[in-house]
Amino acid sequence: MTVIDPICKMKVEESNAKYVSEHEGNKFYFCSSGCKAKFDKDPHRYGH
Repeated sequence: MTVIDPICKMKVEESNAKYVSEHEGNKFYFCSSGCKAKFDKDPHRYGH
């Protein structure tokens, strides 16, 4: 399944995603470590 990176809005293939974070029971997938790090600093800003 293709999902959207919540930071940069790129499409990410869920099954191949190297960068994943969990927030309030939901998984978020990222195209890069930079996007993941930005999300992890303030997940409430991007995770809703």
